[in-house]
Amino acid sequence: MNVIQAERPQAGRTDPRYLDGRALQQRIVTSVRSELDELKTGSKVGRLVSIAIGDIDAVAVYIRNQKRVAEKAGIPFQDQFWPGDLSQEECKARIAAMNDDASILGIILQRPVPDHINVRSLQSAIHPLKDVEGMNPASIGNIVYNDLALAPCTAAASVELIRETGLAMKGLEVVMIGHSEIVGKPAAFMLMSEGATVTVCHHMTRSVAAHSRRADAVIVAVGIPGFLKPDMVKPGAAVIDIGINQITDADGNMHIVGDADTNGLLEVASWITPVPGGVGPVTVAILMRNALTALKRQREAGWL
Repeated sequence: MNVIQAERPQAGRTDPRYLDGRALQQRIVTSVRSELDELKTGSKVGRLVSIAIGDIDAVAVYIRNQKRVAEKAGIPFQDQFWPGDLSQEECKARIAAMNDDASILGIILQRPVPDHINVRSLQSAIHPLKDVEGMNPASIGNIVYNDLALAPCTAAASVELIRETGLAMKGLEVVMIGHSEIVGKPAAFMLMSEGATVTVCHHMTRSVAAHSRRADAVIVAVGIPGFLKPDMVKPGAAVIDIGINQITDADGNMHIVGDADTNGLLEVASWITPVPGGVGPVTVAILMRNALTALKRQREAGWL
């Protein structure tokens, strides 16, 4: 199969209604590199270590993107590929050794993992000060107390993209469609900490559209191609599309599309994130910003 990007409307990617994730990524990474250069002061910066367990093709794309952006940020990056038959205990032992290794700045656990591996258990094994993805339960729990510095990267990216619209966060009506532990729930708490009024919809919500139509901004993360339709969004709203779905057309070509009907929503929304090129690039930039935060906190803790 040939993999091609989702078809764009005739207005093209220069349409001001698109929230350009790549441009925002560049600004965040430039800021990280600048601050990192100031913090180095002759000392070395530890490396980010990416862990991939088993041979999963889809993971390779994420690793390449993370490595490329880490290089731009000036952060050393190492990718490790662990055998797919490693036991849960062996994986946790390796992570424990990384926690104690001062030359490792942060640990990235690629997903998916083999079926016999409990991914939450491994995420919990990563020390919170090396949890650059913000996936440790302690990192997610800190969000409840407005400590947002090491938040889950995709959730933080969605908040950054809403900021890009220029809409005032205080009093902003936001509907979050999807309530996962790593995106929907943390994004809702992060937005509330900024003063937004947040409604969270999920598979048991009676009428998602009844909620989304009144929102100033809609974030959708449900894993259903084209789920968010134009009649579900009020005119002038912002749409943040976190979905990444593969669909195959009649010719056998595979397309990457989001959870929103992008072409239709361009006739209604004032801002929308494209897929690809919207939330994804910002998520990787947030990963680098989290690495910078981890460095600061490790120094404050006397680790370095």
